[in-house]
Amino acid sequence: MKVLFRLVVVALAVVAVVGCSQKEEQKVGGDAGTQHGQATKKESVVVVPDKVKGKWKSVKIAVTDKAANKESVYTVNVGAELAIPESNLTIAVDNFLPHFTMDGTTLTSQSNEPKNPAAQIRILEGGKEVFKGWLFSLYPTTHAFNHPKYGFTLVDFIPAN
Repeated sequence: MKVLFRLVVVALAVVAVVGCSQKEEQKVGGDAGTQHGQATKKESVVVVPDKVKGKWKSVKIAVTDKAANKESVYTVNVGAELAIPESNLTIAVDNFLPHFTMDGTTLTSQSNEPKNPAAQIRILEGGKEVFKGWLFSLYPTTHAFNHPKYGFTLVDFIPAN
């Protein structure tokens, strides 16, 4: 009986300590960037510098049909969208940054030289946005959109005349 009593006392002590630790962690989390129990996330801001604005006409995006093992390259103007033939997909190119860099939540271009080319795109499937992000010419797998049937890669960029 004494052994059972000791086990119960130890179990209660463990529950009390674990419960206090969890409350402390919640309190610390509550003070460190959460609001009403929800984590706050700062939205990224894209800044296209004047030295880049209007200097790039379009990008070339390779679309790979994984099932057919077939790749087609499409030219999409910056600020425009293109319906992909024989699919229900549309690609919109929102921005192109030739020398992509990130400073905190600001995404911009350090220069107009294509040192780290990136295109901000949206992919719509059946009219519904299924991806909004970046394609990187030098790092095609970084933050890549994982579509079950298609793959997307930034393969080239065309300057404005």
